[in-house]
Amino acid sequence: MKQVSEIKLNAFTLEELPEIAQQLLEAIGKHKVIAFYAEMGVGKTTLIKQLCHQLKVVDTIQSPTFSIVNEYLTHDNKKIYHFDFYRIENELEAYDIGLEDYLYSGNLCFIEWPEKIVGLLPNNCLKIKIKSLRNNKRKITIEE
Repeated sequence: MKQVSEIKLNAFTLEELPEIAQQLLEAIGKHKVIAFYAEMGVGKTTLIKQLCHQLKVVDTIQSPTFSIVNEYLTHDNKKIYHFDFYRIENELEAYDIGLEDYLYSGNLCFIEWPEKIVGLLPNNCLKIKIKSLRNNKRKITIEE
C-alpha cells in the first residue's frame, strides 16, 4: 500500500479543523470512495461533517448509524453518500441496501466502519486512518 500523506491534528480545536479538512480534500483528489478507519469516539463523523461543510453540503450532516446511509446534496447539486456500517452483522446486509450502486455511482462516498465490508470495497478506495494520541491530538494517515 502506498502512503500518500500524513497529517497531525487536534480534532477538537474547531479553528484547526477547516484547514485539516481542506488538506484532506486536496489529498483525496479524484478518489470517490473514502474509507475512514478509527476506534469509536476518535472523530470520524466530526471529520466527515467538516469535509461536507468544505464541499458546501446544504443538508443537515449527521451520523447514519441507524439509517446506514445518508445522502447529502452540495450547493451545486452534487451528491455525497455517508455510510456507517457499525451496526451491520455481515457484508450481505450492505449488499442488500444496494451498496455497489452507491460505490460505483461516481459520487463521493464517505464510509465509517469499512472493516465490516472489506470484501465489497473497490480497489481504488482511499483509506483515511485516524489514531488518537495524547492531549486530544489525532494522527491522520492517508493510504491508497
